[in-house]
Amino acid sequence: MNTRHLTTPVGELRLIASGTQLLRIEFESQHQRASGTGTGTGTDTSSELLQHCATQLTEYFAAQRALFSLDLATTGTAFQRSVWQSLQRIPYGETRSYRDIARDIGKPTAIRAVGAACRRNPLPIVVPCHRVVGSDGSLTGFVGGLEAKTLLLALENS
Repeated sequence: MNTRHLTTPVGELRLIASGTQLLRIEFESQHQRASGTGTGTGTDTSSELLQHCATQLTEYFAAQRALFSLDLATTGTAFQRSVWQSLQRIPYGETRSYRDIARDIGKPTAIRAVGAACRRNPLPIVVPCHRVVGSDGSLTGFVGGLEAKTLLLALENS
């Protein structure tokens, strides 16, 4: 497994890959909760894929990239994968509600389950769960925190 740390406007990110696929993007606070340590500790074992990912994320934060071109390992249930695929169809600079995603995947009553799948998204930003909002347009939870979600949406709307 290869890792790389990247400092971004939404905080320190830990990129994790195996072979030719990106496995996870973790916010520093998320990694600290999971492991009890900060991402600043430990050794980067960066790969060409992680360099490519870091470049694309840097371009995204500089408002020079709207789409990511990375080989993603999306391991999860069939339902979770369908939600994550739907998230990837949300255009840059737009939002959708959890209800919209539920309808898009053909499960119009699975609104809470869509929320749960968004929380388990292993690749935030690249699989843009930050573009999902409440039915009334309100900002709802995000693995990187609401401040990060607000920043990401503002970046995409500038």
